[in-house]
Amino acid sequence: MLATGKKSITALTAFTMMTLWLAACGNNDAKSGESASPAIESASASMGAPAAERKLTDGLGHEVAIPANPQRIIASYLEDYLVALGVKPAGQWTVASGIQEYLQTTLKGIPTIPYDLPFEAVVSFQPDLLITGSNGAVEGDKYDQYAKIAPTFVLGDDIANDWRKALLKIGEVLNKDDEAQKVLDDYEQKASDAKAKIQAAIPGQSAAAIWLVQNSFFIVSDRLSSGAVLYNDLGFPVPDIVKEISATGTGNWNPISLEELADIDADHLIVINSDKGTDSAIMKEPIWQTIKAVKNGNVHEYDASSSWLYYGPIASAQMIDNVLHDIVKQ
Repeated sequence: MLATGKKSITALTAFTMMTLWLAACGNNDAKSGESASPAIESASASMGAPAAERKLTDGLGHEVAIPANPQRIIASYLEDYLVALGVKPAGQWTVASGIQEYLQTTLKGIPTIPYDLPFEAVVSFQPDLLITGSNGAVEGDKYDQYAKIAPTFVLGDDIANDWRKALLKIGEVLNKDDEAQKVLDDYEQKASDAKAKIQAAIPGQSAAAIWLVQNSFFIVSDRLSSGAVLYNDLGFPVPDIVKEISATGTGNWNPISLEELADIDADHLIVINSDKGTDSAIMKEPIWQTIKAVKNGNVHEYDASSSWLYYGPIASAQMIDNVLHDIVKQ
């Protein structure tokens, strides 16, 4: 949370700036009452009018008045997009297990806010704009409560589940459409180049990503999270077990037993090991050694600080870098 002193300084600074601005307006109005000269009006027009508040309709149909230049944005679990657009949030998402470590080059020192955005916590940050992702984040009366604190824009499930759509929509909300399009174009070029390198270096080889947490395994969906990067963006063939579990699974990551993993036909196994630092006992089981990728020395392990558990332009670009460096060896 923000320190009390820091909030006081921020509030005092904002109050002082507003007072000076109002005083300047008052001085201008107090003058003869005559209109500005045509020359001054022309000069003002050429410089462009100050940015104005904009009204946009969010994913749930709310008409939201977006501040002209929001300075204290809370966008829990959407920080990847803000960072990609050169924006620092007032507070960053956190859960009991930690924060988004892969973004800390930019977000280091930014205070944390609980992932479920308790009202009291949100109020303490004094935000001037809230951006939320899924419909569930504002279920019940949550939206009305948030909207009393600050303008609240909900992306909605359809957009929140597709990082490309989310990036462009957040770019629109922040009046950074061109920047968002450039980020997307740069990523598409990066993915296209990487796909060509993969096809040249290891044609036909498949990959799967699994997550080890609390001695249990989960496998990524073939169309969500890092699965979308592997199979859609980079063109890796989808192993049969990934197809089967994805067909009935409902999440980004779905449970898979060690016995099922033993039959996985992936040439490369990407392991996100949240148990790293513990004994990771399940990876010492004899059956683990029978897995094709394990036997062939093609296990690529990352800890929970990597971007593999996340989704967004920065996370996806970092995954591509990992694949090129560790699998393609380029």
